[in-house]
Amino acid sequence: QVQLVESGGGLVQAGGSLRLSCAASGRTFSRYNMGWFRQAPGNEREFVAAISWIGGSAYYADSVKGRFSVFRDNAKNTLYLQMNTLNPEDTAVYYCAARSTLPKRWDTDEYDYWGQGTQVTVSS
Repeated sequence: QVQLVESGGGLVQAGGSLRLSCAASGRTFSRYNMGWFRQAPGNEREFVAAISWIGGSAYYADSVKGRFSVFRDNAKNTLYLQMNTLNPEDTAVYYCAARSTLPKRWDTDEYDYWGQGTQVTVSS
């Protein structure tokens, strides 16, 4: 079992930055592949970024590539999402997720565990 708790969301002006954190319980965090997703009102949940447990390879949605960075600190059981140059289209609830197996596609939403989400609002 893994419990995930996101934090770091808030209100920011366009062009600003935020860093989201996802604290994970359990002693095997380092063995989980981790992902970030978001869901805006009226929209389906969409993939944002993911990071593998092997080698820490990172993967991004085209919409955030070059602006967002996903990284992890296994010693702290924490996943991060650094978000730069935010725009109003990034407004959404952001979720972190964990899965124990390598996915066939990194943009899949088939994860084993999900957090409760944290709201990010970008004003124009």
